[in-house]
Amino acid sequence: VQDGMRRMLEAQEDVFYYVTVMNENYVHPELPAGAEEGIRRGMYRLREGGSGQGRRVQLLGSGAILREVLAAAEALEREHGVAADVWSVTSYGELRRDAVACERRNLLSPSAAPAVPYVQRCLEQTEGPVIAASDYMRTLPDGISRWVPRRLHSLGTDGYGRSDTRGALRDFFEVDARYVALAALKALADEGDGIAADDVVRARDELGIRADKSDPLRG
Repeated sequence: VQDGMRRMLEAQEDVFYYVTVMNENYVHPELPAGAEEGIRRGMYRLREGGSGQGRRVQLLGSGAILREVLAAAEALEREHGVAADVWSVTSYGELRRDAVACERRNLLSPSAAPAVPYVQRCLEQTEGPVIAASDYMRTLPDGISRWVPRRLHSLGTDGYGRSDTRGALRDFFEVDARYVALAALKALADEGDGIAADDVVRARDELGIRADKSDPLRG
């Protein structure tokens, strides 16, 4: 908000900002030290995971669903020995605009030092699969996948929901903390990172996720 007011009112830039209000009340975390640039540029690391058992994942969440991502990170470390870093994504759109602008600069100035997208710089020094959860369609996080150093696994609310509560909605669309944790374990198994397929099946059952659940895209 402060940066938007500075740009629009003080600097008189030709930009506009809007504030999205959602119908979910929760306590926001304290502002981490040094996070101001990341907030403006689209993402910052909110939580650094522990050492785990040599396994690590990067979890991305934005807005209200960030709480589900934090809960998934705690469950992964507590129940499965997986260290989980959590990134708060303040704007997938800003991350994509920056990345596209970097590609343009590199195209027009091929002899100059290559410009590196901010999202790439954030994640290139990290380890493990990247899981992104969104309360919007998964095409939103998918929009930055080209610049994520490793494969991006996206969860989103694709399809048409028939739910009476926010919790039921996230269960229907498979984006709550349980599905974030399951997606992380499956990604680690796919990469052969010390987790077997049977471990993923066991975790699925312990999380109360049914394999025969209806596909949200098909209703």
